[in-house]
Amino acid sequence: MNTHPNRLVVGVGSPIVDSIAHVDASFLASVAGAKGGMTLVSSAELAALVQRVPGELRQSPGGSAGNTCFALARLGHPTTFVGKLGNDEAADFYAETFAANGGETRRFKRGDIPNGRCLSLVTPDGQRTLRTDLGAAMTLSPGEISAEDFAGCSHAHIEGYLLFNDRLLFRVLDAAKTAGCTVSLDLASFEVVEAAKGFLPSLLKDSVDVVFANEEEAAAYVGDPAAEPRMIARELAQLCQTAAVKVGAQGAWIASGGECVHAPAQSVKQVVDTTGAGDFWAAGFLYAWMRQCRLEECGFFGALLGAAVVQVDGTTLEDDTWERLQQRIVM
Repeated sequence: MNTHPNRLVVGVGSPIVDSIAHVDASFLASVAGAKGGMTLVSSAELAALVQRVPGELRQSPGGSAGNTCFALARLGHPTTFVGKLGNDEAADFYAETFAANGGETRRFKRGDIPNGRCLSLVTPDGQRTLRTDLGAAMTLSPGEISAEDFAGCSHAHIEGYLLFNDRLLFRVLDAAKTAGCTVSLDLASFEVVEAAKGFLPSLLKDSVDVVFANEEEAAAYVGDPAAEPRMIARELAQLCQTAAVKVGAQGAWIASGGECVHAPAQSVKQVVDTTGAGDFWAAGFLYAWMRQCRLEECGFFGALLGAAVVQVDGTTLEDDTWERLQQRIVM
């Protein structure tokens, strides 16, 4: 088993500050777009929507790859991030929180407009619906990315939202591979998968070592909502080394080579908010995968973290929760 402590993981994506609101089904029905997905909106549209939200908003650092890196850092795994922060207090909050959780911040870039923000609308069933203004994160250009951004890193974890900007994504992948990184890609949302269908199979085959998908993203990939997650995991694993298809309370199917295993979900008392569930699952999985654990162990660690985060608002776990997780994740 590889237990080298200095295998630096670099997250790549949009460093977003989340505002979390609990809303009822009728309010969500008044919001344009599908439930459970992510839709990009303008800063004006987001501000108008925030004004309509009843009740108090809770702020936390977010972004798909950011959530994964925050969780890895809290587990004690060396972590850094490539993404573009804004020029406001939200950007300072993000960078300071990342550092306070143990992450390295020197690879963040700074833009000259406000930081990206996301409104996470959480319904009583715990499901989150995201409306996102990328802000400064959207201004990150391919010309700002080089292999130097990945120097000293062993693994790059890339959020699927970069698939909306294929020129940037291909530059990131080229730089990461030039620096010698293995690569994982989280497909992020069914909207992302549908937008990238034309080039996603070749991208997975040529540039990705591990792919993460939930059941909606997996179904969008094959174009069949009735397809079995186990079979989709096998299909994805024919393109890249390892594929994980997460199916919520039914656990996850993980395929690699000729092997395909089921990783059960951990039971929870109450699902409060599913924000970050897949991102934390990826963190637990990668923590074990980078130590060359068996697929069952990777899935078990993923399930532990995923179960922990759905029982709280947002993605901020208490210190004692992290201590209990660290006691169960011992290498």
